[in-house]
Amino acid sequence: MNELKNRNAKMIEEIKKVILDGRKKVVYEVNNAMLSAYWNVGRIIVENEQNGNIKAEYGKQVIKELSKELKKVLGSGFSVSNLFNMRKFYVTYPKFQTLSRKLSWSHYCELLSIENVDERNFYERECINSNWSVRELKRQIGTSLFERLLLSDGKTNKEIVYELSKHGQMINVPEDLLKEPYVFEFLDIKEPKPILEKDLEKKLVKHMEDFLLELGKGFMFVGTQQRITLGNTHYYVDMVFYNKILKCYVLIDLKIGQMKPEYAGQMNMYLNYYNAEINDEYDNKPIGIILCKSKKEIAMEYALGGLSNNVFASTYTYYIPNKEQLISEVEKVLNNG
Repeated sequence: MNELKNRNAKMIEEIKKVILDGRKKVVYEVNNAMLSAYWNVGRIIVENEQNGNIKAEYGKQVIKELSKELKKVLGSGFSVSNLFNMRKFYVTYPKFQTLSRKLSWSHYCELLSIENVDERNFYERECINSNWSVRELKRQIGTSLFERLLLSDGKTNKEIVYELSKHGQMINVPEDLLKEPYVFEFLDIKEPKPILEKDLEKKLVKHMEDFLLELGKGFMFVGTQQRITLGNTHYYVDMVFYNKILKCYVLIDLKIGQMKPEYAGQMNMYLNYYNAEINDEYDNKPIGIILCKSKKEIAMEYALGGLSNNVFASTYTYYIPNKEQLISEVEKVLNNG
């Protein structure tokens, strides 16, 4: 009987793999066919505009008429806005071979809304590298991830912009994990409303999937209020994660006010403990991130300078940051660099 069960279990696994692989192949082929069809629709529109050499107003009128007729013969999916997207799809990606089959038409529609080439290339690369859903892509664009990464270490230059646009976010050193600011809009907290640190922690745990997405690549949740005992005194780290890319623990302390120098000393103590007592031989040195509502850069230089451990301070906000303001800050850093 056991032999029969084992044989059946093996067959079930083999059959399941065949079916799931088949479904993936069908989805891949359908997606590829759709991208090809929409790209060719865009090509036909552009070529019949003599590659853009007709008046814009006339072009708009042509697309409106096309939409009306195509919906009659092919059904929905050919609205004016969709046809404009197909046209832009071809203009933005004139070589079909450069398109990633890992991305859907819905992904590309979101990417086409980004005018800046470096920024669009960054989000496209991150979609592929991190396997973002359309929902995740929308959120990352909406919270200006590109600009926040550029502002994270204050050393933005054209080379960093180029690297982000070509490769996406590369995590090689602890500093690469940081964002400025972190955006917790998914908590739906009204800014003026006071909140305790323990309540902020509970809300982040409740929205762990969104929080992990905001933290970035490679994060795995370990736990909250992780106890550290030194002598007869107990200390508690608010949140502990493990980053599988850097192969290290990441300790996060939540502060509802302005960053204070003593927070750095406390985090440094936590990191020393983790390095000595928790780390396995294959773990790299732990990283500490103090998340606070605000910080003063000069004070931070003195508070964090000279520490042998990786201690960082970053801010967070409950609202999606103003994109124009972030772009202005990036340009300011670039111009000064």
